[in-house]
Amino acid sequence: MYRFLLTPRWWGINVFVLLAIPFCIFMGSWQLSRFEARVATHTAAEKAPDPATQASAPLDSLLPVDTKTSGRQATATGTYGDQFLVPGRQLDGHSGSYVLSLLRTDSGKALPVVRGWLPTGKKAPAAPTGDVTVTGSLQASENTETDGAHTDGGLPSGQVGMISAASLVNLVPYQVYDAWITLPKATPGLTAVPATAPPNTGLDLKAFQNLGYTGEWFVFAGFVVFMWFRLIRREAETARDVKLGIYEAEESSTPVR
Repeated sequence: MYRFLLTPRWWGINVFVLLAIPFCIFMGSWQLSRFEARVATHTAAEKAPDPATQASAPLDSLLPVDTKTSGRQATATGTYGDQFLVPGRQLDGHSGSYVLSLLRTDSGKALPVVRGWLPTGKKAPAAPTGDVTVTGSLQASENTETDGAHTDGGLPSGQVGMISAASLVNLVPYQVYDAWITLPKATPGLTAVPATAPPNTGLDLKAFQNLGYTGEWFVFAGFVVFMWFRLIRREAETARDVKLGIYEAEESSTPVR
């Protein structure tokens, strides 16, 4: 009754099933490992001492920014140059902009410094003049997945969509550090911007998406097995009916839908 499994048509189906099931299991396991890695990183971040409580250190000694240096107090000296507004930023439920000033350091590179948050419609105060030394929480460059990041372009002059070297290097004629700091005490008229957690250390929506994808891939594997057995059963029933004379052989060759 099951000799049809050795036909060329069924050889193709069987090969597909043998390849599809391991692939689905592999993809599900990979997504699960990514979720578990995020959980482990989140747990480690919670157990680690608060970076803000550690002693400040020179900026260059904390670069590049990673999960260990993100949030650390970084110190840099220089003079303020260009200033931009970073619009579309929420603080305590209110909409406004970050006031971003570029600190020209002795190295020739500029450090983006968020001096504070400004409500929509307000004018940003000018940055201090002369040599200044700043100390603030070190942050990694923003990307397209950062909350509030503006990636569509079309911003007016004096505004930038996200805080990153890639965005700023096209607006200023000097190099920019691939990092930024937020000052704990804002300039009068501004509100201090709190530091954010290091990237990929929180159990955010993306982490639970990995868990959801895990379930989807395992469901796909089960669905392939289910459909394979269902096709076998229907083919066997058709072969049995032909043998009993219920259907003509010509009719049985027509795929059952």
